[in-house]
Amino acid sequence: MASQGLAAPRPAGPPTARHLQRVVDAVGLLQIDSIQVLARSHTLPLFSRLGPYDLDLLRRAAEERPRRLVEYWAHEASYVPLATHHLLRWRMARAASDAWGSVRSVVTEHPGVVDAVRAEVAAGGPMTARELEAALAHDAPRARDHWGWNWSAVKRACEHLFFTGELTAAGRTASFERRYDLTERVLPPEVAAAPDPDEGEAVRGLVEVSARALGVADEPALRDYFRLKPGASRRAVAELVEAGTLVPVEVAGWTRPAYRWVGAPRPRRVAARALLSPFDSLVFFRPRTEEVFGVRVRLEVYTPAEQRVHGYYVLPFLLGDAVVGRVDLKADRARGVLVVLASHREPWAPPETPAELAAELASMASWLGLGDVEVQPRGDLAADLREAVRSHVP
Repeated sequence: MASQGLAAPRPAGPPTARHLQRVVDAVGLLQIDSIQVLARSHTLPLFSRLGPYDLDLLRRAAEERPRRLVEYWAHEASYVPLATHHLLRWRMARAASDAWGSVRSVVTEHPGVVDAVRAEVAAGGPMTARELEAALAHDAPRARDHWGWNWSAVKRACEHLFFTGELTAAGRTASFERRYDLTERVLPPEVAAAPDPDEGEAVRGLVEVSARALGVADEPALRDYFRLKPGASRRAVAELVEAGTLVPVEVAGWTRPAYRWVGAPRPRRVAARALLSPFDSLVFFRPRTEEVFGVRVRLEVYTPAEQRVHGYYVLPFLLGDAVVGRVDLKADRARGVLVVLASHREPWAPPETPAELAAELASMASWLGLGDVEVQPRGDLAADLREAVRSHVP
């Protein structure tokens, strides 16, 4: 947790760009997801570590000079520092084999569209896929057999060029559409012109970023952080051990090798209090989360409502060094209310859990511009949490 930036005290005053950079340096990436029932997923890890902050800090870091973050496929779609984007160029070069089917196939099915998109963005970017469709007057028939992925040929071409690194996101619209532009125009010139590292060097660099972010981890967790291939990850781990960057350690209860990043902090205690996005890098590798914290974190968004265990968009609640509860949250912006649809405690939750969670919910509601917190009766924590909320929310 210290390696993930959760042991440091939150800023006493309004967080600044320097505080944001401190978090980015710790976690290494901010995973992006389109679900917005509460807030965009990439905004939540910063709140978890900094408390209420100005969302414009993050927008400026990703969209304005001096740019600190850029989008690419890291864990999943993610904001990453410029140096990490550089380490992912080998993945860009392997788009023909590593990109998913519809993005690969657009090159052979619609080569003219790919060329036209490239030329149109070069002439008039940044542009969204919809703006490109209008400009090119081309919208190929959309497949209807995969819900959520009914992309036009133009959108597929945009994503192909994004995967290859020819295009990147200059920013996002209010409706969260990527605004595509030439990567060489988005990155600082010295970054865009830097020579590409070879794949082995790049993978070592990515594993080191993972190790720095995780502190102590086994090889599968180090591999998953940037979705690396097993063979490449294992070679990188062995080389980093030989170099002294990773130190083999024993972890109580683990029967497999574990590794500590040589610079990992060793706090005497952790006094964290944070609501964690299900896409937070502390918990997004589910086997590690279950083993370290003793909780099974599952994204139940696509599970039928009657089969959900904890809810639709569930955030684990971290208190001290333990996950002590979970809340299913929804921002009801029309009513100005942060709604707790369900709340559950873990068996080891201490007595102060309701009060601490109520305080964090009140802080989150204020950050989101919501004036109230409403606790609905589902879950074994709901009654106590409702009472605690009454003392924290006017």
